[in-house]
Amino acid sequence: MSEMIAGACCPVVTIDGQDIDITSQIPSDLTPFEERVDETVIRMRFLVDGIHCGACIQTIETALKQHDGVKSSRVNFSTNRLVVEWDETKTDVYEILTVLARKGYRGVPYSAAMLEKGKDDRDKALLKAMAVAGFAASNVMLLSVSIWSGHFSDMGPHTRSLMHWLSALIAIPAIIYSGRVFFDSAISALKQGRTNMDVPISLAVVLATGMSLSETMRGADHAYFDSAITLMFFLLVGRYLDHRARGKARAVAEHMLSLNATAVSVIQDDGGIKVVTPDQVQEGDRVLVAAGERISVDGRIVAGSSDVDSSVITGESLPESMTIGDRVFAGSMNLGQPLTLEVVQVGESTLLAEICRLMEHAEQRRADYVTLADRIAKAYAPVVHTLAALTFFGWTLFFNMGWQQALLTSVAVLIITCPCALGLAVPVVQVVAAGRLLKNGVLLKTGSALERLAKIDLIVFDKTGTLTEGNLELLKQDSWNDKDLAIAAAAAGFSRHPLAKALHKAAGSTVKPVVEDVREETGCGLIWEGEGGTYRLGSRKWLELEDDGNSIGPELWLQYPTGRTACFKFSDQLREDAKEVVGKLKKQGYEIVLLSGDRESNVSLVAQQLGIKDWKASCNPTEKLRFLEERRAEGLNVAMVGDGLNDAPALTAATVSLSPSSAADISQNAADVVFQGRLLKPVFEALYVSKKSDVLVKQNFALALGYNIFTIPLAVMGFVTPLIASLAMSSSSIVVIVNALRLGWTISKGKSET
Repeated sequence: MSEMIAGACCPVVTIDGQDIDITSQIPSDLTPFEERVDETVIRMRFLVDGIHCGACIQTIETALKQHDGVKSSRVNFSTNRLVVEWDETKTDVYEILTVLARKGYRGVPYSAAMLEKGKDDRDKALLKAMAVAGFAASNVMLLSVSIWSGHFSDMGPHTRSLMHWLSALIAIPAIIYSGRVFFDSAISALKQGRTNMDVPISLAVVLATGMSLSETMRGADHAYFDSAITLMFFLLVGRYLDHRARGKARAVAEHMLSLNATAVSVIQDDGGIKVVTPDQVQEGDRVLVAAGERISVDGRIVAGSSDVDSSVITGESLPESMTIGDRVFAGSMNLGQPLTLEVVQVGESTLLAEICRLMEHAEQRRADYVTLADRIAKAYAPVVHTLAALTFFGWTLFFNMGWQQALLTSVAVLIITCPCALGLAVPVVQVVAAGRLLKNGVLLKTGSALERLAKIDLIVFDKTGTLTEGNLELLKQDSWNDKDLAIAAAAAGFSRHPLAKALHKAAGSTVKPVVEDVREETGCGLIWEGEGGTYRLGSRKWLELEDDGNSIGPELWLQYPTGRTACFKFSDQLREDAKEVVGKLKKQGYEIVLLSGDRESNVSLVAQQLGIKDWKASCNPTEKLRFLEERRAEGLNVAMVGDGLNDAPALTAATVSLSPSSAADISQNAADVVFQGRLLKPVFEALYVSKKSDVLVKQNFALALGYNIFTIPLAVMGFVTPLIASLAMSSSSIVVIVNALRLGWTISKGKSET
């Protein structure tokens, strides 16, 4: 069926006699689109045209997974995006696109610019088709009125035949042009020996038109060109509204992906300014960001101070004052004075790009509801065609109905059984929920996180960096000297623990790691060999030091080989809204537990401030893990909220895990959900949205299944015309989408429960 043209410099695929140049779909530079998973595995995202139903998804995923070298493939129905991972030693992007082409789909490597262009092209094509169908339908309807206005008996057969032929001359060309939206997809599917939702729709329109033309050629009394073209018009209206509604559902993600697609002003060595695109900027460059300009790189401020709106990154609604030394991120908006930045990360390495990747990765994960919907949609084609055939033969053979009316009844069955609503029931809720959470600084890293969050009974909090801000400051005390600080800070530079980072920061940028082979024992501290023997930096408990009970606040202890110790104490404040959020969670019926590796006096103080009665101090990672496993064994669904560093085992063991994250740590967290900013409110928001999403998904399933249970018998019994069937089919999809969009309207109207 497909072959490579010998001697061609570019891969050209011959499919059903048509030559397709695969390279025309591939940019010359693939670097911005590729993401390396490991040494040989590449991950790439594609936009795919022609995805209309669960059968399309099943076809694409199955075909790719059967191709040698493909590790995984996942289609997102609501965004028409395909993510493929393949072994570059066995296959390449040309072969991936060839597989898609053989199945009748056109794919292009994904980018924000292509997304916008593709969306505009689809909108224009649908509008043109809808306009042609609407114009033709109105004119054919005028001709039909003259036939059915009560003068039918007075109209001669030749006049009636003329009216039918005029209707045919208007309707048939309009159906051929407007129906390409459905016909092209249906023909492509049939050529590959499969079906999709456009096959029965196309079959219904063709049957209605063909029957009308046959009746007209015979000079019969009845023709249904008005029904056929009006049916086409309403099908296109439904498809357009469905397309726009799905576009609205994914608008937040698309907006995120296009935020960094702006020009960058690079300051050259001679002081001049050169305007380039973000992909031309190199790490270490200095760039100028004007007031009111969108920041397109991750950088550090080296000159100037300003207010920066980072709401798209952190979810913080208020701008934050930034000055020299502060980090800013791509996608943020400079609201005040001009800033000069030193570029730290660009392109696919920026925090914004990482967020987009993680969000899309979460969308690709199969949740339980998605799997259920896919299974139902997969059985759609054989069932609906069988049902339509049985309807036709039943009415003609057993009830002696004329074949014309029986055929129209079968057409109505073909149309009304479309599973669009069922296919959209879950994805549209997930996309809207992800968009809402993103606006609040919450990033879903797994697609099933919402389902699991909705079932939570018990919430376990870590203390440092979770209930507290984790913005620790070293207190100046007599318990340490400059030499102690220099040694401890040098080792602390090897750790990402909040206390270690605070210690290293307090020592200043001049401190260099002068120690080697530093090992970190999770939840305990650091150990290394130095002058005179073994040094350790960690908790009092790990160093087996006597607890005098008078120490309050986070602390780190440095132990020399001689046994001498130095204590570094830090100040750490509760998150601004921690008390309010914990109170709300308790009112919602959640059981709250505080587990911390900190000393009892510190944990007791925090628990008292927040009103948490169930708490435990001096917990190492193993003890936290054991606690979660025991509670889950009791049948409880447990959410763990921790910093993702020393809490990694507990985060993994929980039913669902949430973690606060800085920019540097966002891709390293073991959590299912990452929330950003200084507030704890996103935790409550995530739980609230999960429960609302669960309700909406169940409502959508009920609406979609209820629609089919109610309308299919009516269509089979002949109570539904093809026109009414098209209206019902389109309405069911729109109702499901609008129901899901209510989750987004809640926040936009300021009615969020948070």
